Amino acid sequence: LNRGFTEMHCMSGHSNFVSCVCIIPPSDLYPRGLIATGGNDHNICIFTVDSPAPLYVLKGHKNTVCSLSSGKFGTLLSGSWDTTAKVWLNDRCMMTLQGHTAAIWAVKILPEQGLMLTGSADKTIKLWKAGRCERTFTGHEDCVRGLAILSEMEFLSCANDASVRRWQISGECLQVYYGHTNYIYSISVFPQCKDFVTTGEDRSLRIWKQGECAQTIRLPAQSVWCCCVLDNGDIVVGASDGIIRVFTESLERTASAEEIQAFENELSQASIDPKTGDLGDINADDLPGREHLKDPGTRDGQTRLIKDNGRVEAYQWSVSEERWIKIGDVVGSSGATQQTSGKVLFEGKEYDYVFTIDVNESGPSYKLPYNITEDPWLTAYNFLQKNDLNPMFLDQVAKFIMDNTKGQTLLSTSAQFSDPFTGAGRYVPGSSSGSSTVPAADPFTEPGIPYHVTSRWVPVGGAYFLYLGMGAYQSTAAKVENIYFPKKDAVTFDQANPTQILGKLKELNGNAAEENKLTEDDLIILEKLLSATCNTSAETPTAQQLQTLWRAVNWPEDIVFPALDILRLSVRHPTVNENFCSEKDHVQLTVLLLKFLNPKGKQANQLLALRALCNCFVSQAGQKLMMEQRDEIMTQAVEMKSSSNKNIHIALATLTLNYAVCLHKVNNIEGKAQCLSVISTAMEVVQDLEAIFRLLVALGTLISDDTNAVQLAKSLGVDAQIKKYASVSEPAKVKECCRFVLNLL
Repeated sequence: LNRGFTEMHCMSGHSNFVSCVCIIPPSDLYPRGLIATGGNDHNICIFTVDSPAPLYVLKGHKNTVCSLSSGKFGTLLSGSWDTTAKVWLNDRCMMTLQGHTAAIWAVKILPEQGLMLTGSADKTIKLWKAGRCERTFTGHEDCVRGLAILSEMEFLSCANDASVRRWQISGECLQVYYGHTNYIYSISVFPQCKDFVTTGEDRSLRIWKQGECAQTIRLPAQSVWCCCVLDNGDIVVGASDGIIRVFTESLERTASAEEIQAFENELSQASIDPKTGDLGDINADDLPGREHLKDPGTRDGQTRLIKDNGRVEAYQWSVSEERWIKIGDVVGSSGATQQTSGKVLFEGKEYDYVFTIDVNESGPSYKLPYNITEDPWLTAYNFLQKNDLNPMFLDQVAKFIMDNTKGQTLLSTSAQFSDPFTGAGRYVPGSSSGSSTVPAADPFTEPGIPYHVTSRWVPVGGAYFLYLGMGAYQSTAAKVENIYFPKKDAVTFDQANPTQILGKLKELNGNAAEENKLTEDDLIILEKLLSATCNTSAETPTAQQLQTLWRAVNWPEDIVFPALDILRLSVRHPTVNENFCSEKDHVQLTVLLLKFLNPKGKQANQLLALRALCNCFVSQAGQKLMMEQRDEIMTQAVEMKSSSNKNIHIALATLTLNYAVCLHKVNNIEGKAQCLSVISTAMEVVQDLEAIFRLLVALGTLISDDTNAVQLAKSLGVDAQIKKYASVSEPAKVKECCRFVLNLL
């Protein structure tokens, strides 16, 4: 009788690790269904069941694709570390869901059409309808890792806070389930009922029935990454030891006695690190001996620790077999603790150091054990080989080891190193080290353009690049280099969707009063201007195009915003910048843009006027004009602080930052004073962390190399205002930039 699974064939199409897999149900075109895989190479590969090569590849995400869910009619929902989710239909991206502020670890398409769920490392879950966020669910205290659908009205979520929550689509949390002792990575529901299974970082698979943890199955691996319930009720789990195991209630599918014995032997030989907290606090001296196992357990999965010949062993009670099954030896509790031996235990061996290395912002962590007697280069090489990581990190990892082991004693490590996924003080190869050959991530992000200002428009995609700092799992973090300020170049708003802008312009032109209407020729002229300034054609903008644009930006304020958007994009082009910002026309441009910075005006116009002002800084002519009109522009712009729109706050912060960049080059203390005052005023009301980050960079740029400016900032009490941002955990760039600023103050 064949109880097992056999490998049919091996599919390959990714250039780096595969982080998620999903089945696309059968359709007329593909009667056997398709298989979708998401990878660290930012791509999604779609395979047929019979071919080892992809049918097609979906490109569009800007970072690892870590979750996939398929829906009706061939739709596929993907979640990525780039903080966005994307909806695909066959080989096209239909929409991008933006709103999370950290990696999206879990996605699910709900049975009802158009409803989708995303769970993120920002601790929230969002419900989307037709591409718009309808509701945000808050309650989890750490990254949300998994989602499972119970019905059209209810779903489950699991998180790094070791809890499972049951929610109503309407927003209410109905129940919280506790049982795991560490991160929960995955959750899956039994067919036709509300029972479910979970797996996590505490070496266990847990089966939940009627809201209680009915059974705990321990595995001989620390991380049980994923679980899935098959249609026949069997449970499949994948763990960090690279093995897939299937558990069943069915007698005819149960493994042979030899296989079960082999599994138990593997389990009994596992070494459990007490620092993970999976078994509670352990004090070896207080533990009973082997006789303790004569008493039966009280519930399935109960664990009991005993001491035998100086060794601590862990056992788990099995109700069905009425016996204690050994689930491993507890390492590091044999009397030689980390404190007394001065060593860290890893995989049963002792080391001077165990670092945790992240190769990407939110990816799997790797342990790097190291003894002072070893060659750092060889250790780094072996580490990269063992974990199949890019050899280009060799110099960085070796340097990292050397920097973090200089004359330090182990006692300063603290037991923190066993936590597999914390955010702070972790080394992320390729993210920032100044000496590295890998370019640092740009800490500036650009939120979406405001095309949700009318209900028929879907927000345009845009990615967040979160910069994660360098550090070690040592208590003394590695030196972080200041990549934030003084900033040398202006920050611009470059994101563009010319088709959408022109579509909106044409729609509004259709309803415009006769005296404002543009002719078909005018629209073609603007289309040419857009393609010339968005790098889609090599042509230079003409005087006729600029005259047409000037007519369009003088439209009434309820319909002007697409024209303002064309201005915002065009002014980055040297020809346009020279033309609009030069001596003869320049006053007109500032008068036009400032009239939109009226607190009672339309938000879309306020936002686009601020962004256009920011983009004026790209060329000499624009910078000159902005500096000449600084007093008036900043006085008017700071009024935008009272807006409730975070994108307006980000644009205001960016305008301030661009002034700081110009003021850093010239010694103009009046200008700096005005900017510092704007920063201080804005800091009082702005909540959005991206805006705060840009204000901090502006502040750092203004006060760098200028003792007068430092004094001025102190006199405004800016240091007290920004102190709280030194402890923000996500995004790390806020905290790091803030600390650099505080060092100057």
